[in-house]
Amino acid sequence: MIDFAPHDHDGCIASALAAAEEGCAARGLRLTDARRRVLEILLESHRALGAYDVLDRLRAEGRPAQPPLVYRALDFLVAQGFVHRIERLNAFVACARPGAEHAPAFLICRACEAVAEMPVAPEEGRLGSAARATGFALEATTLEAEGLCPNCRGAVA
Repeated sequence: MIDFAPHDHDGCIASALAAAEEGCAARGLRLTDARRRVLEILLESHRALGAYDVLDRLRAEGRPAQPPLVYRALDFLVAQGFVHRIERLNAFVACARPGAEHAPAFLICRACEAVAEMPVAPEEGRLGSAARATGFALEATTLEAEGLCPNCRGAVA
């Protein structure tokens, strides 16, 4: 779980990168330099970034980057479960639990756009009950909630 509390950010990044490397190796896939750097950029903050934000960062670093490179890297990272797409923001955030099968919910701060990932079990809650009652088999869910993080709530108060 990634919440809005301070944490060992360097450890967080190292752990997520190691999980991505191990996950790719286990599946016989390559975490190319471009894919790795895109993931690192997303890991550097707990904010969702759009593809063009990532592209701008790559270009600022002097890397030759075009939109297709970023979109291919993001597609790969999402498909492998290392990154999530935040529909509300049309942006991407690094997964807080890479390698773990889960159905996360996202808490999005409307002021600073920080994103916290929380584990949920939709199949066990009201949505799961409603699905079972109608004979529907849940396969995927996306739960995004918008509000104010503790830092922004404190600034407003």
